[in-house]
Amino acid sequence: MPIAPLVAVPLAAGLTALLILLLRPLLVRYALARPNARSSHRVPTPQGGGIAIVLAVLVSGALLAFAGAGVATMEALVLAHAALALAVLGAVDDVRPLPASLRLGFQALVVTGLVLAVGGRLLPEMPLLLERALAVLAGLWFVNLTNFMDGLDWMTVAEVVPVSAALALFGLWGGLDPLPVLAAAALFGALLGFAPFNRPVAKLFLGDVGSLPIGLLVAWLLYRLALHGAFAAAVLLPLYYLADATLTLLGRAARGERVWEAHRGHYYQRATVNGLTVMAVVARVFLLNLWLAALAGMTLFWPSWPVTVAALIAGAGAVALVLRGFSRPRDVAPGRQEGMRL
Repeated sequence: MPIAPLVAVPLAAGLTALLILLLRPLLVRYALARPNARSSHRVPTPQGGGIAIVLAVLVSGALLAFAGAGVATMEALVLAHAALALAVLGAVDDVRPLPASLRLGFQALVVTGLVLAVGGRLLPEMPLLLERALAVLAGLWFVNLTNFMDGLDWMTVAEVVPVSAALALFGLWGGLDPLPVLAAAALFGALLGFAPFNRPVAKLFLGDVGSLPIGLLVAWLLYRLALHGAFAAAVLLPLYYLADATLTLLGRAARGERVWEAHRGHYYQRATVNGLTVMAVVARVFLLNLWLAALAGMTLFWPSWPVTVAALIAGAGAVALVLRGFSRPRDVAPGRQEGMRL
């Protein structure tokens, strides 16, 4: 069993916690998220903790790569620069909001560069240009939906920790190349280091500086998993995020709303309005993601059509049940919405 991913977890976790402690005074001074008419947190809270996650993933990955982890150097360099580019974009947007067109255009350039660096064919029967275009659109959507879904304390932790842990385990079993395995393990560790600071009620928010590059890293990991022949697993792992964000976007578009503007229409946001506590919401998401990870593992360990179809049906059914539960009104107690934000 490769030792580098096992070392990456505690190394990235420790680096993240240390960087947060060092950077927090600066974030309090320059990146304070103040409550407004559309937000639900009541106390000004620093944002930008994601920069510690990104730096920890890159530093721990680089150290272990140089120590002989056997990663693909060119792809690793492109991935690192892409993550840093989106982190810079997010940092600027956290401090001074940018036009949606500028953000989207810059993200498209970054995602396109990464898709071209990865190479490979997912659908050989499809024209190459069309396949690359679809991959870019999928990556662009995943970057943004990760940002959209980071509106609740511990929400990104509840999503990315199970997904990255599953990807690292699948990779150690032989389902991924050394670079994705190392990146997944480092991301898993970094989120563990961030989790205590973001625990409801959070003392630190992730910020766009974290959500954008984390979305890129997860999208790249899932793309690499799909290229390895595990398309069903790559769909199952992020299925809750995909369903919540996509259904919400389609619903807002059908109502003629401006889909690029901040809102509180996601299912997980409606759940807190409908009476669930923040901890109850993120606990349901976390348990759902553990179930989706188990189903994804089934499609890898027993790669047959009956198992794959059964796993996809079971995953879709579980996601539908959670979304339906989030939509059902409950008695709202005072203070239930604290820990929710935009």
